[in-house]
Amino acid sequence: MTAGAIPAKEGGSFSHVATAGLDATHGVVLYLEDISVSFDGFRALNKLSLSIDVGELRCVIGPNGAGKTTMMDVVTGKTRPDEGSAFFGQTIDLTRMSEAEIAHAGIGRKFQKPTIFEQHSVFENLELSMKADKRVRRTLFSVLSSSEKDSIAETLRLIRLNDSADRVAGLLSHGQKQWLEIGMLLMQEPRLLLLDEPVAGMSDEETERTGELFVSLAGRHSLVVVEHDMAFIEKIARKVTVLHEGSVLAEGPMAQVQNDPKVIEVYLGR
Repeated sequence: MTAGAIPAKEGGSFSHVATAGLDATHGVVLYLEDISVSFDGFRALNKLSLSIDVGELRCVIGPNGAGKTTMMDVVTGKTRPDEGSAFFGQTIDLTRMSEAEIAHAGIGRKFQKPTIFEQHSVFENLELSMKADKRVRRTLFSVLSSSEKDSIAETLRLIRLNDSADRVAGLLSHGQKQWLEIGMLLMQEPRLLLLDEPVAGMSDEETERTGELFVSLAGRHSLVVVEHDMAFIEKIARKVTVLHEGSVLAEGPMAQVQNDPKVIEVYLGR
Protein backbone atom coordinates (compact mmCIF):
# COMPACT_ATOMS: atom_id res chain seq x y z
CA MET A 1 0.00 0.00 0.00
CA THR A 2 1.33 3.40 -0.94
CA ALA A 3 0.35 6.19 1.39
CA GLY A 4 1.05 9.85 0.94
CA ALA A 5 3.18 11.07 3.79
CA ILE A 6 2.19 14.07 5.84
CA PRO A 7 5.09 16.46 6.41
CA ALA A 8 6.40 16.64 9.96
CA LYS A 9 5.49 19.68 11.95
CA GLU A 10 6.94 19.73 15.43
CA GLY A 11 4.68 21.40 17.96
CA GLY A 12 2.14 22.32 15.29
CA SER A 13 -1.40 21.27 14.59
CA PHE A 14 -2.56 18.66 12.15
CA SER A 15 -6.23 19.46 12.55
CA HIS A 16 -6.42 20.11 8.81
CA VAL A 17 -5.85 16.40 8.30
CA ALA A 18 -9.12 15.54 10.00
CA THR A 19 -11.13 18.07 8.05
CA ALA A 20 -9.64 16.94 4.75
CA GLY A 21 -11.64 13.70 4.96
CA LEU A 22 -10.64 10.07 5.06
CA ASP A 23 -9.34 8.63 1.81
CA ALA A 24 -10.22 4.94 1.94
CA THR A 25 -10.65 4.47 -1.80
CA HIS A 26 -8.34 1.43 -1.74
CA GLY A 27 -10.71 -0.29 0.69
CA VAL A 28 -8.39 -0.19 3.69
CA VAL A 29 -9.30 1.98 6.68
CA LEU A 30 -6.32 1.11 8.92
CA TYR A 31 -2.86 0.05 7.88
CA LEU A 32 -0.06 -0.84 10.31
CA GLU A 33 3.32 -1.91 8.96
CA ASP A 34 6.33 -3.15 10.95
CA ILE A 35 5.24 -1.38 14.15
CA SER A 36 7.64 -1.91 17.04
CA VAL A 37 7.28 -0.54 20.58
CA SER A 38 9.59 -1.19 23.54
CA PHE A 39 9.16 -0.32 27.21
CA ASP A 40 12.31 -0.50 29.37
CA GLY A 41 13.79 -3.20 27.18
CA PHE A 42 10.56 -5.19 26.82
CA ARG A 43 9.32 -5.32 23.23
CA ALA A 44 5.55 -4.95 23.43
CA LEU A 45 5.13 -4.88 19.65
CA ASN A 46 7.59 -6.58 17.33
CA LYS A 47 7.26 -5.55 13.68
CA LEU A 48 3.48 -5.82 13.84
CA SER A 49 1.74 -5.55 10.47
CA LEU A 50 -2.04 -5.44 10.20
CA SER A 51 -4.69 -4.00 7.90
CA ILE A 52 -8.42 -3.46 8.50
CA ASP A 53 -10.83 -3.12 5.59
CA VAL A 54 -13.57 -0.51 5.33
CA GLY A 55 -16.69 -1.80 7.10
CA GLU A 56 -14.90 -4.84 8.52
CA LEU A 57 -15.57 -6.44 11.91
CA ARG A 58 -12.20 -7.78 13.07
CA CYS A 59 -11.65 -9.69 16.30
CA VAL A 60 -8.20 -9.60 17.91
CA ILE A 61 -7.27 -12.21 20.49
CA GLY A 62 -4.11 -13.32 22.27
CA PRO A 63 -2.75 -14.10 25.72
CA ASN A 64 -1.94 -11.36 28.23
CA GLY A 65 1.14 -9.47 27.10
CA ALA A 66 0.55 -10.25 23.42
CA GLY A 67 0.45 -6.54 22.53
CA LYS A 68 -3.28 -5.97 22.06
CA THR A 69 -3.56 -2.87 24.24
CA THR A 70 -0.29 -1.41 22.94
CA MET A 71 -1.56 -1.84 19.39
CA MET A 72 -4.66 0.22 20.24
CA ASP A 73 -2.50 2.77 22.05
CA VAL A 74 -0.46 3.26 18.85
CA VAL A 75 -3.57 3.64 16.68
CA THR A 76 -5.08 6.26 19.01
CA GLY A 77 -1.86 8.22 19.53
CA LYS A 78 -1.38 7.35 23.19
CA THR A 79 1.89 5.56 22.40
CA ARG A 80 4.42 6.50 19.72
CA PRO A 81 5.99 3.56 17.91
CA ASP A 82 9.77 3.22 17.90
CA GLU A 83 9.56 2.29 14.24
CA GLY A 84 7.02 1.43 11.58
CA SER A 85 4.09 3.26 9.99
CA ALA A 86 0.42 3.63 10.92
CA PHE A 87 -2.04 5.11 8.44
CA PHE A 88 -5.75 5.86 8.68
CA GLY A 89 -6.90 5.47 5.11
CA GLN A 90 -4.43 6.41 2.41
CA THR A 91 -2.99 9.65 3.67
CA ILE A 92 -3.56 10.24 7.39
CA ASP A 93 -0.32 9.45 9.24
CA LEU A 94 -1.38 8.57 12.78
CA THR A 95 2.17 8.72 14.12
CA ARG A 96 2.24 12.48 13.53
CA MET A 97 -1.03 13.33 15.27
CA SER A 98 -2.21 13.91 18.83
CA GLU A 99 -4.85 11.77 20.52
CA ALA A 100 -7.44 14.53 20.10
CA GLU A 101 -6.66 14.95 16.40
CA ILE A 102 -6.94 11.21 15.82
CA ALA A 103 -10.31 11.10 17.56
CA HIS A 104 -11.50 14.06 15.48
CA ALA A 105 -10.29 12.33 12.31
CA GLY A 106 -12.71 9.48 12.94
CA ILE A 107 -11.21 6.87 15.28
CA GLY A 108 -13.15 6.10 18.46
CA ARG A 109 -11.92 3.94 21.32
CA LYS A 110 -13.86 2.27 24.08
CA PHE A 111 -11.92 1.22 27.15
CA GLN A 112 -12.84 -1.67 29.45
CA LYS A 113 -14.42 0.57 32.10
CA PRO A 114 -17.24 2.74 30.74
CA THR A 115 -16.73 6.50 30.97
CA ILE A 116 -20.04 8.31 31.01
CA PHE A 117 -21.56 11.40 32.65
CA GLU A 118 -23.30 9.56 35.49
CA GLN A 119 -25.25 12.58 36.80
CA HIS A 120 -26.80 13.32 33.40
CA SER A 121 -29.55 11.47 31.60
CA VAL A 122 -28.88 8.97 28.84
CA PHE A 123 -30.20 11.50 26.30
CA GLU A 124 -27.94 14.25 27.67
CA ASN A 125 -24.91 11.95 27.49
CA LEU A 126 -25.54 11.43 23.78
CA GLU A 127 -26.19 15.13 23.23
CA LEU A 128 -22.95 16.11 24.97
CA SER A 129 -21.05 13.64 22.79
CA MET A 130 -22.50 14.87 19.51
CA LYS A 131 -20.02 15.85 16.85
CA ALA A 132 -20.47 19.63 16.79
CA ASP A 133 -18.63 22.87 17.40
CA LYS A 134 -18.92 23.04 21.18
CA ARG A 135 -17.19 26.43 21.25
CA VAL A 136 -20.06 28.07 19.42
CA ARG A 137 -23.33 26.65 20.68
CA ARG A 138 -23.19 23.19 22.18
CA THR A 139 -24.51 23.26 25.75
CA LEU A 140 -27.16 21.29 27.55
CA PHE A 141 -29.52 24.22 27.05
CA SER A 142 -29.06 24.69 23.32
CA VAL A 143 -31.91 23.96 20.94
CA LEU A 144 -31.39 20.77 18.98
CA SER A 145 -32.24 20.71 15.31
CA SER A 146 -34.61 18.05 14.01
CA SER A 147 -31.71 16.20 12.37
CA GLU A 148 -29.77 16.21 15.67
CA LYS A 149 -32.80 14.85 17.51
CA ASP A 150 -33.18 12.18 14.83
CA SER A 151 -29.53 11.24 15.21
CA ILE A 152 -29.89 10.79 18.97
CA ALA A 153 -33.11 8.82 18.51
CA GLU A 154 -31.43 6.50 16.00
CA THR A 155 -28.50 5.94 18.37
CA LEU A 156 -30.87 5.23 21.27
CA ARG A 157 -32.56 2.63 19.10
CA LEU A 158 -29.26 1.07 18.09
CA ILE A 159 -28.00 0.73 21.66
CA ARG A 160 -31.45 -0.37 22.85
CA LEU A 161 -31.87 2.40 25.40
CA ASN A 162 -34.97 4.00 23.85
CA ASP A 163 -36.96 3.43 27.03
CA SER A 164 -34.15 4.80 29.22
CA ALA A 165 -33.54 8.13 27.44
CA ASP A 166 -34.57 10.19 30.48
CA ARG A 167 -32.97 7.91 33.05
CA VAL A 168 -29.94 9.12 35.01
CA ALA A 169 -26.96 7.30 33.48
CA GLY A 170 -25.51 6.36 36.86
CA LEU A 171 -28.55 4.16 37.52
CA LEU A 172 -28.01 1.98 34.44
CA SER A 173 -26.80 -1.60 34.69
CA HIS A 174 -23.18 -2.34 33.84
CA GLY A 175 -24.11 -3.59 30.38
CA GLN A 176 -26.32 -0.56 29.69
CA LYS A 177 -23.48 1.76 30.67
CA GLN A 178 -21.26 -0.04 28.17
CA TRP A 179 -23.89 0.41 25.46
CA LEU A 180 -24.28 4.09 26.36
CA GLU A 181 -20.56 4.67 25.97
CA ILE A 182 -20.65 2.96 22.59
CA GLY A 183 -23.56 5.25 21.69
CA MET A 184 -21.51 8.26 22.79
CA LEU A 185 -18.74 7.16 20.45
CA LEU A 186 -21.24 6.72 17.62
CA MET A 187 -22.41 10.32 18.09
CA GLN A 188 -18.88 11.34 17.03
CA GLU A 189 -19.50 9.65 13.66
CA PRO A 190 -16.35 7.50 13.73
CA ARG A 191 -15.19 5.49 10.75
CA LEU A 192 -13.21 3.09 12.97
CA LEU A 193 -14.14 1.82 16.44
CA LEU A 194 -11.65 0.13 18.76
CA LEU A 195 -13.44 -1.87 21.46
CA ASP A 196 -11.39 -3.19 24.39
CA GLU A 197 -13.01 -6.17 26.20
CA PRO A 198 -16.50 -4.75 25.67
CA VAL A 199 -18.42 -7.64 27.27
CA ALA A 200 -16.34 -8.03 30.43
CA GLY A 201 -18.69 -8.20 33.41
CA MET A 202 -21.85 -8.46 31.32
CA SER A 203 -24.67 -10.94 31.85
CA ASP A 204 -25.26 -13.58 29.19
CA GLU A 205 -28.23 -11.63 27.83
CA GLU A 206 -26.24 -8.38 27.71
CA THR A 207 -23.36 -10.18 25.98
CA GLU A 208 -25.70 -11.55 23.33
CA ARG A 209 -27.23 -8.12 22.70
CA THR A 210 -23.77 -6.59 22.43
CA GLY A 211 -22.83 -9.11 19.77
CA GLU A 212 -25.96 -8.23 17.82
CA LEU A 213 -25.08 -4.53 18.11
CA PHE A 214 -21.56 -5.03 16.75
CA VAL A 215 -22.78 -7.10 13.81
CA SER A 216 -25.34 -4.40 12.98
CA LEU A 217 -22.65 -1.68 13.08
CA ALA A 218 -20.28 -3.51 10.71
CA GLY A 219 -20.51 -2.08 7.22
CA ARG A 220 -21.39 1.40 8.41
CA HIS A 221 -18.29 1.41 10.60
CA SER A 222 -15.10 -0.62 10.82
CA LEU A 223 -14.73 -2.38 14.18
CA VAL A 224 -11.75 -3.90 15.94
CA VAL A 225 -12.89 -5.97 18.94
CA VAL A 226 -10.30 -7.11 21.48
CA GLU A 227 -11.81 -9.70 23.80
CA HIS A 228 -10.90 -12.70 25.98
CA ASP A 229 -14.40 -14.20 25.91
CA MET A 230 -13.94 -16.85 23.24
CA ALA A 231 -17.62 -17.82 23.18
CA PHE A 232 -18.45 -14.20 22.33
CA ILE A 233 -15.73 -14.06 19.65
CA GLU A 234 -17.07 -17.25 18.06
CA LYS A 235 -20.52 -15.68 17.73
CA ILE A 236 -19.44 -12.44 16.03
CA ALA A 237 -16.11 -13.26 14.36
CA ARG A 238 -15.75 -12.91 10.63
CA LYS A 239 -11.99 -12.66 10.64
CA VAL A 240 -9.73 -13.20 13.65
CA THR A 241 -6.19 -11.98 14.24
CA VAL A 242 -4.14 -13.73 16.92
CA LEU A 243 -1.31 -11.75 18.50
CA HIS A 244 1.60 -13.34 20.33
CA GLU A 245 4.71 -11.60 21.66
CA GLY A 246 3.85 -8.42 19.76
CA SER A 247 3.38 -9.96 16.32
CA VAL A 248 0.63 -11.60 14.29
CA LEU A 249 0.73 -15.33 14.97
CA ALA A 250 -2.26 -16.31 12.83
CA GLU A 251 -5.11 -14.71 10.93
CA GLY A 252 -8.24 -15.91 9.19
CA PRO A 253 -11.74 -17.31 9.82
CA MET A 254 -12.40 -18.48 13.39
CA ALA A 255 -12.50 -22.17 12.51
CA GLN A 256 -9.14 -21.92 10.75
CA VAL A 257 -7.54 -20.06 13.64
CA GLN A 258 -8.92 -22.49 16.24
CA ASN A 259 -7.33 -25.41 14.42
CA ASP A 260 -3.95 -23.75 13.90
CA PRO A 261 -1.37 -25.77 15.88
CA LYS A 262 0.58 -22.61 16.76
CA VAL A 263 -2.51 -20.95 18.20
CA ILE A 264 -3.47 -24.07 20.15
CA GLU A 265 0.00 -24.19 21.65
CA VAL A 266 0.31 -20.57 22.78
CA TYR A 267 -3.27 -19.62 23.53
CA LEU A 268 -6.38 -21.69 22.92
CA GLY A 269 -4.88 -24.90 24.24
CA ARG A 270 -3.91 -23.46 27.61
